[in-house]
Amino acid sequence: MTTGPGDSARGLAAAFGAYGIWGLFPIYFAALVPAGPWEILANRIVWTALLCLILLAVLRDWSWLPPLVRRRRLLIGVTAAALLIAVNWVVYVAAVTSGHTSDAALGYFLNPLATVALGVLVLRESLRPLQWLAVAIGVVAGVYLAVAGGAFPLTALVLAISFALYGLVKKKVGATLPALHSLTLETLILLPVAVAITLVIASAGGLVFGTQGPVHTGLLVFSGVATAVPLLLFAASARRIPLTTVGLIQFITPVIQLVCAVTVLGEHVSTARWIGFAIVWLALAVLTLDALLNGRRRSWALKAQGIGGSRQAPES
Repeated sequence: MTTGPGDSARGLAAAFGAYGIWGLFPIYFAALVPAGPWEILANRIVWTALLCLILLAVLRDWSWLPPLVRRRRLLIGVTAAALLIAVNWVVYVAAVTSGHTSDAALGYFLNPLATVALGVLVLRESLRPLQWLAVAIGVVAGVYLAVAGGAFPLTALVLAISFALYGLVKKKVGATLPALHSLTLETLILLPVAVAITLVIASAGGLVFGTQGPVHTGLLVFSGVATAVPLLLFAASARRIPLTTVGLIQFITPVIQLVCAVTVLGEHVSTARWIGFAIVWLALAVLTLDALLNGRRRSWALKAQGIGGSRQAPES
């Protein structure tokens, strides 16, 4: 699909909007305390599902649902994606609400490296030399953080791997579904889980929803919008600009998260952690350089083909 300057501009705006919103999530989720991560997860699922159903009702877009019953492989894939994103959501919220936003930021810095690694291990993709170098530096960063930091970076790795696996599943079985349809299915699949979580928390007397005033309750309800909007913006950007561009813009999310952790949430980041971040950033710089060089080579190749085609056209 060819895109014009207007499409590219809208795609860039959508990408920056999506990753900017995700970057500010630590402030939003910190405002949801004393609600715990499981209750926040349940609210995200319930209100996102409701929002998706309202949008489908407004658009009168229901015809795609009945044929899905016969697409078992697609439903299994969407279910796997839903479970993976639920794991990602609850671990992320747990990190933020427990004062470990820097761990979450590290996870999303590591995510591109995890995605590359899955491409090699699962899809049998071949890596270019600079990509191998970036992966090797990423491994060094992980080992360093585990040794120098005094603790295995479990939260960061779970976030990186779960989101990378989510992307892999979406690529394999969910690419045929528009973003709104996919998000609707994922949240509807998770809805029984959300109801069960809410009932368990309520039975234990720990349900916060509706007990902390209208502002706090409104923020919990708003989690549906906060979840759906960046995902839909991301889908819109991916249709309009190259995937390499989207991949480069994604780095603003963990940068904003880290800035929020230090300046707004008052988290202390140790010297060892800063050194670990620096090693990860070096890996990302190598990965970015490879993406830019590869994009330039492909652009030159396409231009060369275009020139060759224009020269041959009069002869045909």
